[in-house]
Amino acid sequence: MKAEEIERVGVVGCGVMGSGIVEVCARAGMDVVFVEATQGLVERGRALVEASTLRAVERGKISEAERQAELGRIRGATSLDELADRQIVIEAATEDAGTKREVFRRLDEVTPPDSVLASNTSSIPIVELASVTKRPDKVLGMHFFNPVPVMGLIELVRAITTSEETVELGRAFGVRLGKTTVESRDRAGFIVNLLLIPYLNGAIRMLEEGFATREDIDTAIHLGLAHPMGPLQLLDLIGLDTAMHVANVLYEEFKEPLFAPPPLLKRMVTAGRLGRKTGRGFYEYET
Repeated sequence: MKAEEIERVGVVGCGVMGSGIVEVCARAGMDVVFVEATQGLVERGRALVEASTLRAVERGKISEAERQAELGRIRGATSLDELADRQIVIEAATEDAGTKREVFRRLDEVTPPDSVLASNTSSIPIVELASVTKRPDKVLGMHFFNPVPVMGLIELVRAITTSEETVELGRAFGVRLGKTTVESRDRAGFIVNLLLIPYLNGAIRMLEEGFATREDIDTAIHLGLAHPMGPLQLLDLIGLDTAMHVANVLYEEFKEPLFAPPPLLKRMVTAGRLGRKTGRGFYEYET
């Protein structure tokens, strides 16, 4: 199978990341079925896509007619069985290894044996997911970045079991979505998070120690390094719970202190201050 032959895409999970993946696949002209755990979550996922595509119209990225055509190519479901005819399935479920392994085990049962199974995981080694399938050569990582319709990068992650053909298909599929792909070895964190997490942890420790205010930390990075936002603002965008989970995975694999989540991060997650998605993190937001 070649990337240009892909017409039917499945996406597991339609939260912040999954809805973005659904949107870019539909915009590229593909028929998309996404699966969520409940009908309520299906409706929430659909609403996320509708809101994002409406913003695209308001910003002149697409026309209203293009938006309606795009939405017409998207269908939600509550059973993985609905993915039985999909040529590629991208998993964007919660960042929990056990949950993802079960998703891949089921996808292996319900999808055609020549379908490619990809994961949007930001930290879990791909070989762990490939190992529960009968097609480990057709499993790879495709790590998108938030917000998916805007961010131009996909990290392709090759497990030791992934075939060259599958990697090439992933690269060409990324091009169809209008993305640039980079290839990473299969170890926790891949390229971006392996570099990003120590930086974010360092900013939290700086704030925790009273070395500088949140505003001065973020302004210094924004203006001094020309980043679009500072590290504490970025943490609020990512979600503090997600950042802590990735930090824990990296620390478990490498045992490097720089990867260990700082105490302030742990306490904020425990308090439910997860960033933009809850209305409060290092900053306050309208929910």
